[in-house]
Amino acid sequence: MSTLPTTARPGPKPWFVAVVAGMASYLDAATIVSSGNALVMYQKPLGLTGDQIGVLAFSLTLGIAVGAAVGGRLGDRFGRKPVFSVTMIGIVLAMACNVFAGGFSLLLVGAILAGLCTGADLPVSIATIAEAGDDSNRGKMVSFSQVLWMMGIIVPLTLTAVIGDMGRVGGQIIFGSVGVVALIVLLARMVLPESSVWLAARDERVHHVHTERAEHVRIRDLLKAPYAIPFICLIIFYPLVNLAANTGGQFGTYLWVNNAGASVEFAARVGLVGVGVGFVLSLVFLRIVDTRFRMLAFYIGAACYVLSTVVPVVFGVSIATLLTWQFLAAIGGAFAFEAILKVWTQESFPTLLRSTAQGTIIAVARVCAALLALVTPRLAAAGPRGLFLVLTVLIAIGMGAAIFAFRKGTRNEFDLEDEIVEEGGYAARSLH
Repeated sequence: MSTLPTTARPGPKPWFVAVVAGMASYLDAATIVSSGNALVMYQKPLGLTGDQIGVLAFSLTLGIAVGAAVGGRLGDRFGRKPVFSVTMIGIVLAMACNVFAGGFSLLLVGAILAGLCTGADLPVSIATIAEAGDDSNRGKMVSFSQVLWMMGIIVPLTLTAVIGDMGRVGGQIIFGSVGVVALIVLLARMVLPESSVWLAARDERVHHVHTERAEHVRIRDLLKAPYAIPFICLIIFYPLVNLAANTGGQFGTYLWVNNAGASVEFAARVGLVGVGVGFVLSLVFLRIVDTRFRMLAFYIGAACYVLSTVVPVVFGVSIATLLTWQFLAAIGGAFAFEAILKVWTQESFPTLLRSTAQGTIIAVARVCAALLALVTPRLAAAGPRGLFLVLTVLIAIGMGAAIFAFRKGTRNEFDLEDEIVEEGGYAARSLH
């Protein structure tokens, strides 16, 4: 039996890894929210047109999609640390472009670079967190990234509320704040070692040790048992549910003002309250995710998410129904959306396909969101009930796919990866 060289070394505390790597989620949300706010503040000083702002938003979203697909694969092939270090450098440069831009061209460079780097960072960083934990805390650590994601919304919104009337200078401060955080994260990540789980998988493959994690490295393996069902179901679940979440994020204010007759200020206050509710419930989910109540919480969240869009369909679009929509969606988002996706993707796929799978799922979701965003205003103008009916159907299909794949529990790859692959089955052999 082969003896592998020891590659693992004592590393930082798992929760330190969870915070430093999990800042990928903060920067993802902060980049999107900051861009949406700062570009409006740039509009008059830089003479940006509505079409140009639309192109910048589309470029950022599409960049995230491409970055997630490419970065996830690179993280599996060449290691977690090189990817999540380069991405931070890219985000710093992107924000510098945005701060010093005098017109559309440099802003476009910043949008594309920011999208590529935040997208690439997400799947690799989440894999890093999962591989630093164990069965007692992995779900909590991965789910904590969702708390950081919520903070990535709250901080730019709060900053905008304070300096929103400062014009270009205010926009520069908002973009600059994201760049400063990325620089701090880059420095913190320099002390993180490479994932010991990834190093073990690489060495097993190099030394032709046929373990579960070393054998499954090809993208086509995701379409074979035992990975096909979770992969296909997650690539249905997350993109479809994300369409509803993205619509609320990008067009919530539009619906409040144009279809419910509310003011922008009122819509902003409701949005902040909704984010606050989601933040608190995300902390609750941390306590549940590693217990037997995980699926119960998911079922509750899934039901609330479906009901959130059913209410406007049945009772029409008004201030009362949109309030109900956002409150129920906050519950659904905490228990049955991105946090549980991150946990499932880490547990369902082997080390050398882990960030590839998650990156692909994120990429599909972002492309779908970008395409729906192009027609959402027209759907809302034609009749907001129709828009909410479409979202209800999409959410129901997505939740149904997740229930089909995970109703009987999760195949936890972290408990199986040391097994030797033999023809006709597995023979357990621990490397530890």
